[in-house]
This record gives sequence, structure tokens and C-alpha cells, in this order.
Amino acid sequence: MSTHLIDDALTGAPEAYRTPAVRPTLAEAQAWCKELAETHYENFHVATWFLPAKLRPHFQVIYAYCRVADDLGDEVGDAALSTALLQSWRAMLDECYDAPERSRHPVFVALAETVRECAIPREPFADLLVAFTRDQTKTRYESIAELEDYARYSANPVGRLVLYTAGANDPRLFALSDKVCTGLQLANLWQDVAEDFAAGRIYIPAEEMRRFGVDEQDIKTQRYTREYRAMMKHLVEYTRALFAAGKPICKLVDSDVAATLALFITGGEAILDAIARQEYNTLERRPFLSKTTKVRLLAKALWGKVFA
Repeated sequence: MSTHLIDDALTGAPEAYRTPAVRPTLAEAQAWCKELAETHYENFHVATWFLPAKLRPHFQVIYAYCRVADDLGDEVGDAALSTALLQSWRAMLDECYDAPERSRHPVFVALAETVRECAIPREPFADLLVAFTRDQTKTRYESIAELEDYARYSANPVGRLVLYTAGANDPRLFALSDKVCTGLQLANLWQDVAEDFAAGRIYIPAEEMRRFGVDEQDIKTQRYTREYRAMMKHLVEYTRALFAAGKPICKLVDSDVAATLALFITGGEAILDAIARQEYNTLERRPFLSKTTKVRLLAKALWGKVFA
């Protein structure tokens, strides 16, 4: 049954994301998604470089769905409004599945075609909205297990969407993809400790902070200590193990998809390497990947594709 929209115009959202008065054509909707993907994510071309050309429009649409939803959660500046907008986005998702002819937002006009061609179920799209909504009220996590449950909604659906789009609908692949995506989520969280704190959130599990003798005041004042170093080293090693556990997926999918997945994995591992190079101090400065490192990762992925 189709859900009635709370606000199908997304009033209160960034103007560029609001629903147009007139339903766009499929070509116009796909062009809108393509422009969003290629202007809001500088590495989008690299991330999809190895994919067959016929799949790229679908990835652009999926990226646009995720980008708008993420921004509705993070860029509005009011938790209550963000929650309402995310509820509207969820209602529009339901309409896309239940009555696609009624969709007017370019993302959902385009997404209906992607869903039809790639046979993608509703769940991974809906799961992402659980995470974005949770971010409006939940600012602390007690354990690694609780944080991995967050990744189950915030990151793992993205990997599953990649696999669905590539026609790799296999529970064994989903399980390996979940390891990789959870690793990517954690790597980004360890990289962004200071930035997340500035936004009012601490993703480092409280259980690990107590275990290593780190408290919130250390993070607030960006006080780098031996205890913080030991804690972050432990978290980085834990995350490396997730990448290692998920890496066999690259041998179980087509070479085009394998090259893209390998790029994701080596990119996540490169973030962990960058954290280690600065002695696990993610309080005083954010680790980043140099252009040289990015080129090396791209070359490595290309080599794997050619000689797979």
C-alpha cells in the first residue's frame, strides 16, 4: 500500500533538492542524478571507472538517493526538521515502489527505472534512512557491537546496492560485503573524531574509552595521550581485520566489479595507514590521502583488473 507523503515538495530542504512542480522525464531525472553525483563527489569518476558503462547511470541514481538523504539529515541544521524531511523521503521511497507513476522528484523518477532493471528490493534503501534518522538523536555508542549495528544501516546497504546493481544477488557475497562496508564506516569514523565531536557526536565506543582510560574531555580538548594512542591503535587493528575478512569477495565477482570493490578496500586500508603514520593522533589533525596515494590505489586496482 502506498504511503501518503508528509511533504512531497520537501519544504525546508536545500532548495536544489526540492521536488519540482512538473514531473521530469526519465532522461531529465537521470541527468539530474548524474550532475549531482559528478559535482558533489570528486572521486565518483574514479570509483566507477572500472564498471561497465551500462551500470554507471544506475550508480549515479543510487548515489543521488544517498546524497540527498544524507544531506537532509546533516545539512538542514534542525534535528526535528531533518527527521520530518527523512520521513518524507521514506514516504517518497515507498511511493516509488508502490506507485512509481506518481513520483515527481527526479531521484525517484530515475530510481524506479533502476529498481526495475536491477531488481533491487526496498530494504537497503530504507535501511539507510534508519541510520540517517538515528543520527538526529543518538550521539554516543556504548560498544563496538552497537557501532557495528549502526554500520548495518549506515554503510552495509551501500555495498548490497552495488551487488544488486551488478546482478550479484548472493547471500555469501552480501556477508563479505558487509565486512568491507563496516570496515569502511569505522575507518571513516576513526578518521573524523574531531570533526564528529564538533557536530556533537562521539562514535568511539564508550566501552573502549573506559578500557583504555580515555574520556570525553580528552576529545573535547583534543588532548592526545598515550592512552588515546593505544585505544586508536586497537580500533585500527580491529578494522583491518574486517577488511581482511571481506577481501575474498574480490575473487568471487566479475572483474569489473572486483576492481571497484578492491579500490574501496585499499582506500579504506589507506585511511588506516594514514592514521598509523601520524601515530594514531586523530584529534589534532585529520588524516588524509595524498594525490600520490590515490594514484597508486587507482593503478593497483587497474593492475588487478587487467591481470584478474
